[in-house]
Amino acid sequence: MNSQPSSPRPGLFGRPVLTVTIVLAALVGGGVGTIAYANRDSAVAAPEWHDPDGSAISAKPAGASSPVGAGQTITLSATGDIMMSNAPVGMPPNDGDGFFDSVRGDLKSDLVMGNLEQPLTGDTGASKCGSPARPNCYAFRSPPTYAAHLKEGGFDLVNMANNHAQDFGVAGFHNTRAALDGAGVKYTGAEDEITVVTVKGIKVAVVGFAPYAGTNNLNDLDHARQMIERAKAAADLVVVQVHMGAEGAAMQHVKPGNEIFYGENRGDPVKFSHAVIDAGADVVIGHSPHVLRAMEFYRGKLIAYSLGNFAGAGKTLNSQGPLKYGGILRVTLTADGRYVSGAFRSTYLNSVGLPTRDTANERGRALVAELTAEDFPGTGARIGADGSIEPRA
Repeated sequence: MNSQPSSPRPGLFGRPVLTVTIVLAALVGGGVGTIAYANRDSAVAAPEWHDPDGSAISAKPAGASSPVGAGQTITLSATGDIMMSNAPVGMPPNDGDGFFDSVRGDLKSDLVMGNLEQPLTGDTGASKCGSPARPNCYAFRSPPTYAAHLKEGGFDLVNMANNHAQDFGVAGFHNTRAALDGAGVKYTGAEDEITVVTVKGIKVAVVGFAPYAGTNNLNDLDHARQMIERAKAAADLVVVQVHMGAEGAAMQHVKPGNEIFYGENRGDPVKFSHAVIDAGADVVIGHSPHVLRAMEFYRGKLIAYSLGNFAGAGKTLNSQGPLKYGGILRVTLTADGRYVSGAFRSTYLNSVGLPTRDTANERGRALVAELTAEDFPGTGARIGADGSIEPRA
């Protein structure tokens, strides 16, 4: 992330995430399950689904179709980076009560997703910035109770594949998942993790990628393809959440090749996005640069290369220049993955870092339209004056 202080820092995880090796709960008919693969090279067994108390209720064969018609639609909404506080000193007004009020109406959809770029935990004593050898390191957290603010704002699922999910170590990472469980917010992002949500009878698999230990590595394209194929076998639709690309005000453009940021290989956004769509993904939602980027259609599937900064309270996110702007992406798909429509709603960080709808100027929309025209003149999305997103004829 690009923090408020101007000095650079690499933003690496404190230590590797433990590979998930358990199957988490799934609610029958309208809930969520997590499929975890302990060995990516071994044969994949049919995932087992559990009810909330952890007892097995049935074995659901991979690839089983949902009891819906192929033409039935579902609307997804997504945001970029979310930091709700810099506990214990940098807290939002009213301890976060009403944090998402300005944007809640535009977030509302069948499945609301965001990139949670900080742990929800107390101080575990394992901050990644504990070493004097890392003077430009920044570790941020919000209290576990802030999971309720996400729920109140309408979020159904958050991505945790990013460079701040482990700011307070493995304990902080697990505390975050426990807090989200308690609030009824689902999550994805650990290595070999596929989270499946059933909405309106349509099964949606969400898979998170990032260039960090303990996540699905976006630079390992063979593994990325395997993950998408497995997700496609278990669901109707596959959504990719990916933390990719170098960050900062000068990083608005999508360029060919790998992006290196302070020694980190942040991936080749175009190559990765095209690869996962070739493998079966239906939409790619990017974040990490902390600025808005272009949108492209590839094989009829939408790629949003970066949705920018969405929430940065407690002086966690730099809000100068283009770093101030973000947006809400809304995409409607059919159950068999066909793109129906899309829309972009502009947001900005207000004076205390809360997400705020930019209804007067829609500056984020103008930025995305401009960047798209410049970076993808042939394949870029058409961004209408009303925020609509359409493929070029």
